[in-house]
This record gives sequence, structure tokens and C-alpha cells, in this order.
Amino acid sequence: MRRTRVLAAGITAALLSASAAQAAAPEVSTTQRLQDRREVASGQRSYIAGFEDGAFYPNGWHITGEMGGVWTTPLKLVDGVWFGVDGNWVGSATKFSSGRGYTRFDLPEASGLQLQRTDFAPDAHRAGLFGLKMTNPGAADKTVSVDVDAHSELLGAYPWGFDGVVPNAKDNLPDHGSYADGALVFTDQGTIPNGAPHDYTALVAADATPTAHEVADTGGTYRGGQGDTRCAGSDQVAPSACDDGPFGNGTGGKLTYSVTVPAGGSKTLWVAVAGSDKGMADAQTQLAGALDDPAGQLASKIASRDALAARTKVDLPGDPLLANAIDWGKQNLADANQTASDLQVRWTNQGKQFPAPLGTVAHARWFAAGFADYPWIFATDGIYTSFAAVALGQFETAEQHLITLRDISDVLNNRSGIVVHEAVPDGSIWFGHDSQTTKPDGTTVNDFNTDETIKFPSAVALIWRWTGDNAFRDQMYDFSVRNLRAVDQRLDVDRDGWPEGSGNVEREGMGPEKLDNGVYYMRALLDLADMARSKGDSSTARWAEGLAAKLQRQFESTWWSAANTQYADSLKDPGNQQVFQKHWIGQVPMEAELTSADEVTPGVATRAHGVAALAARENACYSGSRPGSLGLFHTGCGGGQNGAGDFEIFSLTTSIQAVGEGNYGRLGASQQRRYTDANAETMFSEPATGGQPDEQPGAMPEIFPSAPNGDPSAGIPANIDRCWTCRSSFMQAWGNYGTAWPVVHQQLGLRPFLNRGVVQVVPQVPDGQPSVSGSDIRLGGSGSIAITASRDGQQYTTKVDATDTPGSRLVIGTTLPAGRHATAVLLDGARARGYASRTTNRGTEVTVTATPGQLHTVVITSN
Repeated sequence: MRRTRVLAAGITAALLSASAAQAAAPEVSTTQRLQDRREVASGQRSYIAGFEDGAFYPNGWHITGEMGGVWTTPLKLVDGVWFGVDGNWVGSATKFSSGRGYTRFDLPEASGLQLQRTDFAPDAHRAGLFGLKMTNPGAADKTVSVDVDAHSELLGAYPWGFDGVVPNAKDNLPDHGSYADGALVFTDQGTIPNGAPHDYTALVAADATPTAHEVADTGGTYRGGQGDTRCAGSDQVAPSACDDGPFGNGTGGKLTYSVTVPAGGSKTLWVAVAGSDKGMADAQTQLAGALDDPAGQLASKIASRDALAARTKVDLPGDPLLANAIDWGKQNLADANQTASDLQVRWTNQGKQFPAPLGTVAHARWFAAGFADYPWIFATDGIYTSFAAVALGQFETAEQHLITLRDISDVLNNRSGIVVHEAVPDGSIWFGHDSQTTKPDGTTVNDFNTDETIKFPSAVALIWRWTGDNAFRDQMYDFSVRNLRAVDQRLDVDRDGWPEGSGNVEREGMGPEKLDNGVYYMRALLDLADMARSKGDSSTARWAEGLAAKLQRQFESTWWSAANTQYADSLKDPGNQQVFQKHWIGQVPMEAELTSADEVTPGVATRAHGVAALAARENACYSGSRPGSLGLFHTGCGGGQNGAGDFEIFSLTTSIQAVGEGNYGRLGASQQRRYTDANAETMFSEPATGGQPDEQPGAMPEIFPSAPNGDPSAGIPANIDRCWTCRSSFMQAWGNYGTAWPVVHQQLGLRPFLNRGVVQVVPQVPDGQPSVSGSDIRLGGSGSIAITASRDGQQYTTKVDATDTPGSRLVIGTTLPAGRHATAVLLDGARARGYASRTTNRGTEVTVTATPGQLHTVVITSN
């Protein structure tokens, strides 16, 4: 997987006070090693990224040390904000909590007041808000002086600071500070060498009038009590050892307020950091909006997040950890929901150039790949995230992410159908251009990854089936056709059906044809054919179905490696010679589904090969084990180019294994649950961190700690034990594929085909668990469904509340273990007049057809 590393309800908001809303909303908390843990409070137009002790140490490595602070995409505003009371800076937090749409810090007492800080980013404004809540336990009113320090750092999300990048973050211009109308004013105007002109503004003010102020024109420190230690990118130290990175060129200032806190009551001082990359006037508008009733805006935000939390509410009596992970995964995806405007699309060729823009994309909305270093637009990340998004009812962002990718790709690649890999939200494109680079040995490589172009039509079809949104299908159809025509006509050079080019794994020694590309190509061809038939495009449908059938016929003989009991990772020419390097993509044939009309084939591999390949990856060579952390290694032991193995455990690789296990009915504790546990534990109780979350409570990171064969020195340490520039993202979107999808799609068995008016519910209850259930699972524009599946011996019961379920046909049943068959089928207490039985890789699917819009119970007894 390419990474640019050189080496993230029912209550009306107006009736809800901020304090009541915050108290009512669930939180997850930690008190340990807060100075080592990063956190984010995110809105659609801005986010605040800091550390859980309340400080703002340098963060991230794309722009070394500058990926934290307050950002309004694609512009950074300040490094941070610090508070003092009566001349003393507030000390480090004693407890950190993640809430629904906000973060909260319990702070030490000051001047007899109890202190809390609440951070949130309002969705409607380009601003971050900090609320210092002061509670007075005394019997008399208390007036205190509150100082607010802010350190500016106005710079764009691009350029980055890697050697050879032109322009370069090292040329960051100095900020200038001033004071006007009760606000600190920071500006950065000009042009960095080889860059484009810019006009950046950041404003800092509170919902009160300051009694005093001071500000530095340039070079001011103003970091509260934090200090001013500047670290080099090569320093192998903890984040808390640093206060700035090598590219910092900001300034700072202080605002002072007099605040009276009533006896036995509380008072909150709200401080806003707002700004714009479009000059002063827009920044002033954003500040005014942010300071218009901050408490009401917080209440509104919590209410919107509560509404998201109410969707896909799962109850897993045998696996509450997984249920909790799904609940917080909804908030992770909402945090990842980002927007930007006026993207100037230009091809930087991995930082080697900065030409004039090729065109403009007026508006973009997307799931940010991860905080702190990947808060921008990726194809692969977004496509895997789409599976979690539909399962969790977040259809709109999933649609907009694909629209954004299409719009950027068409500008960048002149409508060739090739999909961009990654786009910074100012429009700078690092990788994903439809061109080639000649290497020193004379060979040429594509400046894009094949897999993203292949995967795109499947993501469109996925969303279309869950929503029934024909307008979305129509909007994306032409691009989807161009995707696969480009693959067929240009990327299958030897015309054997298997496309050449990079897939998710980019390692030396691989053949030009990659396993994951081949598997996802079969899936995409069938998905495109389904859309083509609905559009009346019979020629495209026939071509896609014919090629898919050809590839299915030759798949096993081409890719299965009997000697390794695995699938080959890639093929070399001549003669499609198998290359087996033990990369995680070997599990993709079990993870992917093939869909034709409304019939789903779970897993591309035959059952015999799929079960064998899955089982082979469950040992210590391929997967983490105790002690250490669970999950699927990037490359198994003795694999890869040099045979050393790559023992990074990604949330995505672990998700692929979890979904693959589910497609073959392997839901037990040592099978699917082993990998859903691996993803979920990082959010709440990671063994490598002493039963604490990896970093932010409730957030799934990009890379997990690992200790191959129990040896930590051979693996990867937890993020909190890594240096300030050595860490992976602490909140990554795509890993939610490995928690939400196994439960909603596999265990609950929900398969919507609203494009055809059909909803299928064919659950499979994991061994050792009494039941699984889910309510308010969103379908279509305003519909929903509730499902409960249980097992008692050889009797399987599926209850469905379809009163709000759209569609004209409802199919309900269960999945029996492989080799079993039904001996009795009851629908709503009466013997079913007829039922269908189908053998799949999951087992035997037994179903009956029921009437939509009603409550139904299906009881199936097996032999």
C-alpha cells in the first residue's frame, strides 16, 4: 500500500444546553501517559490535533512536526492554544476523554477553581473552539484573570518537507502578528520559492472582551508554559521532548480576560481560532460564525453525532468489545468527513515539480485517510472505507468521496479513466497521474496504481445497491466504464486478462501482474455489468460478463500454489510464472465477493483452497500472537524481497483477513474473531500498552504493535513508544471495514439490492455466541431494518423488523454450517410453502421470501 513516507437524537439542539449535552453523551477515557498520546477533535471544515495532556507538541512527518495544531483544510492556522489562570499556566491534564464530536481534558485546579477544557470543531465554520470551563465550589463569587496564549503557524498542506521536494516546506515564510478588534491577527502573504502566491490569515479571539493583549510581529514564542525547544527531523525523541519542528516560522501573542465564576456554579470562556486561505475578510466571517453561541454549536454537534450513533446499533452479547468498536467507528468516520473548495489540480510528480494547475475542482468532500499525517483524499483508503460507511449508514460522504475522486481524476488525467492515488486538498497530486517514469535501468513504471482504477466501479455499485440511488449510478456510470476500458485496453499488455501494474503491495521482486488486481478486476467487471444492464448498455454488459467469466475459469489454475497452500502474490512473464513472497494480498481471494444480479458469491477462491489459505495464515509466521498484538502481518516470516518478512500489522491487512474468514463461515474465536479483536483492542485495550488504547480512546490506528513469536525487538512498538516522527496515523478510516462489515454484512447477513428492490437477510451466528442483532440499519434514503439472529442447538431463528424497509421483495433465512441442510422451515409460525437452499463458501444458505413492510420470524431446523 503506497504511503508517501520517505524512510487519522431525538433531542432538538436548541433545547439542549452544552453542559447537559456533553454530560449525556458517552465518552471513552484514559489517564495514562497522556503526554505520549495524540488526539483530534474534528469537524467537516477544520480540526484540532494535539496531545492528551492538553499540550501541542510537534506532530507528524509529512511537514515535519507541523501536522498537528488547528487546521482548516488545506491551511494550518496555529500550533496550539494554552490557558493560564491568575498568572500561572494551567498544568497537564489528569484525564482525557473522547466524546461524540468533541474531546475533553480534566485539568488541575487553579486559584481554587476546578478546570476542564473542551475542544471541538464546528461543522459550519473554518474554526476550532476551546472551552475552558471553570467551576467554583466556594460560597462566594470568584473573579480570576485568564491568559490565552496562541502560537501561529500559517502554512499549507503542501509542499512537504522531504529532501528534493520542490517547492519545500523549509521555505515556509514567517508569520506576522498584530492585534485588532479584540483578536490576535496572524498573516502570511507572499510566494515561497517555486510556489504559488498565497494570502493566509488566522484570528484568535474569545466570546469576551480582553482586558489586555500582547503580540509579536515575528518570531514570538507564546506557548504557555510549554517551552521553545526546536527538534530536528533526525532526532529520535518522544514528541513531548520538542516544542517545534525544523520548519516552524510562526509568531504568537497573548490575550487576557477577567472572568467571574459564580459561587457553586461554572463559567466557560470560549476561545476560537479561525482563518482562511482566502484572505482577511473570509477569516473574519469564519471567526464571527464560530463565536456565535459556541455552547449551542457544541450541543448541535453532539446531537448530530448522537443521530449517527443511533444508526446500526448492534448488540453482540458474546462480543461486547466488537460492538463497542463499531459504535466508536461511526464517530471515527464522522471525524474523517472533510471538505475543501477550489482545489487547483496540479501534478507534482512525487514532489519533483510544481507546474501551473491543470484545472480546478470547485468542491470536494471525502473521508480523510488518517490523522495526523493523511487527512486528505485517497482512492484505496476511501474505497475500503466505503464498505464500513454503507454498513454504518454514512451514505452521503461515501458518495461524495467517489465524486471527488472522479472530478480530480478527470482534470488530472484528461478523462482517461485512470484514478488518482492521493490528492492534497489544495489540489496538489503526489501520485496517480496517467503517465510513466523511466527508471535508471531503462524500464518504465506507471505513475499510478492499477488497483485503484479497478476498484472504483465496485465502490459505485456497492453504494448503489445499498441506497437504490439511480441518480448516483448515472452520475458515475461513464467514469466507471472508462475505468475498466482503460484497464482492458492499456494495462493488460500480454492480453491474458490479468492487468499489469502496482496493486496494494509495492515491493521489489514482484511480477507485473498482481493477485489483488486480478481478483478485484473480476469483481469490478461483474459490478460494471450489473450497472450496464440497468442502463440498457448491453454491449458493455456482454463484454464485462464475458471477460469476468474467462478470468473465473482460469483463476485457480493460474494463481493457486499447491506447494505453498496459498495463492501466488504475483505473476512474472513469460508464462505467468508464480511469485510467492507471503504478502497479505494472498488473502484477497477469500475477502472479495462476486455479485451477479442479486446473487452473491462470498469469496473468489474455491472452498477447499480458501479454507486452507485462511488457516495457513493463522499461525505465528503470518499473524501476530500473544504476547504482543494480534493481526495479519504485511508479509509473513521468510517472505518479501530479502526473506526477512515485514511484521507491520496494518488495520487494513487485519480487516482483509477478518472479512475473508467470514466469507468462508469461519467465525470462531481463533478465526474471524481473532482479527476483529485485533482491530477493536487498539481502540480500547491494547495489550502492548498495558490494556490501554493505542493512542486516542475509541480510535483505530493505522499500524498496530507487533512482537513476532513473542519477541518485541523483532516487531513494531506501539505508537506511544515511537519517536516524534516515527508514528503511524492514530486514527485511520479504512480499518473500520474489519469491524462493521463482518458484523452487518456477514454475521447479520444483510445484503441490500435496492437497485432491484430486493433486501436479503441471511445471517450466520458465530460459534459460542447466543445471538447477534442490529437495529436502525439504514437502507435507501430514509428506510431502515432491524435484525436479530440466534441459534439454539440445531434451531436457527432470524427475526426481521422490515416495517421501514424499502423494496418490493424481502428474502430471509440463515446460513447453516457447511454440509448441513434444513429439515424444517417455519415463516411466522407456519411451515413455509417453499424455501431455497444454496451451497456457498459460507455454508448452506436457506431462505424464504417474505412480505416487505412487516415483522417476520423465520425458524430453521437443521440435521
